[in-house]
Amino acid sequence: MKLGMIGLGRMGGNMAQRLMQGGHEVVGLDAQLAPRQLLEQQGGESAESLTALLQKLPTPRVLWLMLPAGDITQAMIDALLLLLEPGDILVDGGNSYYQDSVRRAQQFADYQLDYVDCGTSGGIWGLAEGFCLMIGGEQAAVKRLTPVFQALAPSPERGWAHVGPAGAGHFTKMIHNGIEYGMMQAYAEGFAMLNKKTEFDLDLHQIADLWRDGSVVRSWLLDLTTTALEQNPTLAGIAPYVSDSGEGRWAAAEAIALDVSAPVITLALLERLRSRESDSYSDKLLAAMRKGFGGHDITHR
Repeated sequence: MKLGMIGLGRMGGNMAQRLMQGGHEVVGLDAQLAPRQLLEQQGGESAESLTALLQKLPTPRVLWLMLPAGDITQAMIDALLLLLEPGDILVDGGNSYYQDSVRRAQQFADYQLDYVDCGTSGGIWGLAEGFCLMIGGEQAAVKRLTPVFQALAPSPERGWAHVGPAGAGHFTKMIHNGIEYGMMQAYAEGFAMLNKKTEFDLDLHQIADLWRDGSVVRSWLLDLTTTALEQNPTLAGIAPYVSDSGEGRWAAAEAIALDVSAPVITLALLERLRSRESDSYSDKLLAAMRKGFGGHDITHR
């Protein structure tokens, strides 16, 4: 199959390369020249504009969108709606909000177009290991795209699934990322306690590696933790600042909307927000209150 890839950043570029390794042809579009040149060096084609990209694809066309969620994705979708023709398929493989995907799918249907939302996990390792694909959309469109999903997944039979109608793919990925937040936070807190117990002189890399075999807490995240501790045991040069892509916020809000208790996911998100406070007003106020009611000392900088 020949398809267009819009967005050749790290994830999109790796997906394009894996597709080509699986026998598919890829025409890539990116605002930057370097990713387009890299795609050509790997055996793909590139286009300098959306119009040029569409002209290079057979009809009905398949386009895969790998752009950041929000305004940039919406702007690209608005542009595509003016250029696509009935029967064309757009796959949004980014981290779009699932309710936006439900709305976009209906809008595409009004134009006799197919919109497939594909929650994508695998990060920078997806090229070598394969991507986990959580797919939402109409059955006919997903069936047509099956060879593409099989090429991207770890194997043709595993690592990808049509999980439901439009929006279901990105909803599933949102919950996936919320769980990821909680798992990462638990590992971080546990290793922080191990690190604090200085009288035992624990080797954190050794313990992380130990837990990779036979332990109920073994996981790919633990594999990555082991590698990080081997390369940088003291985490020197790493700032205690943790960003978020937005999906943890959506998951916490969804839990409230559904009346589902999700304290681990929510607190993991709040810990990420707290990591960004270099001069915490709330902590200063807590210290002032303790001074007021109990005469406790205030530490001055």
